Amino acid sequence: MTITRHAVRPPRSTLIAHLVAGAFLAPLAPLAAAQQAPAAPAGQPVPAADVPPAAAAPVASTVTVTATKTTNRIDRQSYDVKADPATSNDTVADTLNKVPSVGVDADGNVTLRGRNNVQILVDGKPSAMMQGENRAAALNALPAADLESVEVINNPGAQFGNEGGGGPIINLVMRRERTPGGFGVVNANVGAEGRYNSSAFGSYTTGRYSMQGSVFRREDKRETSGETRRERIDPATDAIARSTQVSSGENRNESTGFNGGLTYNLGDKDVVGVTASFSQHQNESASGEQYRSTNAAGIVDNEYLRTSLREGKNRNYSLGGRLEHKGEQPGEVFKMDLRLSGSEGDSDARLANAYTVRPAFATAPNSRQENRNETRVADFTGDYELPGEHGVFKAGYKVARNRNVFDNAYFDIDLGTGGERVNTARTNLFELTDTTYALYGSYQWRVNEKWGVLGGLRAEYADLDMNQVTTGQRASNHYFDAIPSAFVTYGLSDDTTLRLSYAHRIRRPNAGDLNPFVVYRDELNLSSGNPNLQPTNSDSLELGIETKLGKVDTNVRLYARRDSDLISERRFLLANDVVLTTRENAGSSRSGGLEFNFSGRATPKLMLNVNGNIGYAEQTVLGSAIADKRSATSVSGRARVSYQMDAANTFQLMLNAQGKTLFGEGYREPQRTADASYRRNLTQALTLVVNVNDLFDSQKMEMVTETDRLREYSIRRFGGRMAYVGLSYRFGSFGGAGGQRRPMFMGPGGPGGPGGPGGPVFIGPGR
Repeated sequence: MTITRHAVRPPRSTLIAHLVAGAFLAPLAPLAAAQQAPAAPAGQPVPAADVPPAAAAPVASTVTVTATKTTNRIDRQSYDVKADPATSNDTVADTLNKVPSVGVDADGNVTLRGRNNVQILVDGKPSAMMQGENRAAALNALPAADLESVEVINNPGAQFGNEGGGGPIINLVMRRERTPGGFGVVNANVGAEGRYNSSAFGSYTTGRYSMQGSVFRREDKRETSGETRRERIDPATDAIARSTQVSSGENRNESTGFNGGLTYNLGDKDVVGVTASFSQHQNESASGEQYRSTNAAGIVDNEYLRTSLREGKNRNYSLGGRLEHKGEQPGEVFKMDLRLSGSEGDSDARLANAYTVRPAFATAPNSRQENRNETRVADFTGDYELPGEHGVFKAGYKVARNRNVFDNAYFDIDLGTGGERVNTARTNLFELTDTTYALYGSYQWRVNEKWGVLGGLRAEYADLDMNQVTTGQRASNHYFDAIPSAFVTYGLSDDTTLRLSYAHRIRRPNAGDLNPFVVYRDELNLSSGNPNLQPTNSDSLELGIETKLGKVDTNVRLYARRDSDLISERRFLLANDVVLTTRENAGSSRSGGLEFNFSGRATPKLMLNVNGNIGYAEQTVLGSAIADKRSATSVSGRARVSYQMDAANTFQLMLNAQGKTLFGEGYREPQRTADASYRRNLTQALTLVVNVNDLFDSQKMEMVTETDRLREYSIRRFGGRMAYVGLSYRFGSFGGAGGQRRPMFMGPGGPGGPGGPGGPVFIGPGR
């Protein structure tokens, strides 16, 4: 329930609010001054502290930004992404790159405020496809049209577990319709060089039943190129040996999948729901690498051309069941949710080396590598909620089991006979089982009209069983953690809210971090995990203000975080220019910064949204005997410009800049990209969409490593600009006010939103 308040603002509070906001809004002050906000009409929601009145849901503050409606709850920010003109063509990775402070690189690695230990949930629950190496393929294949919203949870509360990351959380809320009637949308897009994608979504609700589902198909082609320059430093003489590696390749990806859900109202108090999904991703790639190495005297001691042909297939599935029971007290509810998900990945690579200068340590010039990884997740949760006179009590439990299998097989190929022989030094099988038991409790207390408090505590026990099958090594770790969190809100005025939050989190090492066997990547790069890793402890604090100056909606947050027993990458230079990358608990890190989001309408046709992050990070330096800390100031930002040319035509430009990012032995250079989209409503139901990704062909990744024995610079480029032209067709209707029916359209210009009262309440699975 949303409460509308008409009390006169205290003059002192209003003055303070505008002074604080004005300090951050100097660049937009002329825009705001030119357009003073009119008084809110009766019945329009007014932001207030996120605390619940008696027997009511928490009050939310809502602001509207370009193509994205943002709802700020007491513990998270929720971004409604459906109205983005590019949604009908974008992947989930593309959409996440438009969410403030979130970044997804070309490899599918996700960062939030520069941090890379991000946990991704689907409808609030862990999923096998969002873990480990599976996640990148899923994010770059799933259609953004299947998303309802994206929730960013920088300081997770007691209801959220620590498996799968333990850091900040991004929750993907899948699309659902809850209103009577039927609705559907079909999207189809084509691009150059055989690229295309298509998706369809449909829902139908009548009586006690509600069902919905979607299907998608995507084929994509990417060209890559890269260069690595490495300097190996002799610790005794400081002599430098150099090497270069230049690569180019082509990747073709095919993805297909579906998901569906059915909900049934058993009566006035009980609702049951089931969900199912399946997706498959296939990859074919061909690449070539030219390698050249010299010793300290400048004499070439290794030179060859390496060609690779790779094929891979990844399959994901999930099954879910849900029961929701309403109690006797108003707002009392108990929910049980069981999710089973799995991911299977298989790849086969054929490698051939043509030597110009063959080193003494070279292995067979031709080889083949098979990799299989498997993830199984069983997640069973129960949540109880009871509103009272002064607040809301919540409690719950969780039982989860994650099983991971990594099977790597390597074969040397005889040049004469073509026969294969197992290379035992590069073949291994590793298994990890992670079982978690957790209990949590929280209380959200409405102190008065202005103050609200939410406090919570989570108790978590984890049991890790590791089995390195190849070597016969077995080990186990046990963890017990008490994890507190706290949130405070204060309604400074009718349109200004202050928020303060604190959370303690645990990042447990995953299967790839723990596998001790040395895994072969290529001739120059090996990797291994560390079974002795301990969890990283994180403490984070955040202070935010949400207000409005003229017509500029404003969200500013100050934050600070400290990590101890940091799980960091460590790189060791072995003989013959081979680098081994492993993990270790090494030192600590501190970070903090200012995050901002400003949005407003410059003219009736022009909408602007600017968001960014000014961050500072300090981290223990690995591999150096001199400097013990490395620090960096990073500025990241996005600007979204949306121009409504007329009722039928909309143009949008998205500028994205990611700042410098630290890792244990170096840093990643800043990145900048731009995307553009054009939307034309051909009819009320049919829309033409044109999208151009990486408009200025600027996407690249630059990494710098600096240690006492190794200096390395690498750059990789991806894909270049890509243009798509597509159509989106919407059909169906839903119940409106007074029982009348009207078509439902997605995107700017359509009525959108739920219908009026009179139909049954649909509670979708996963909420």
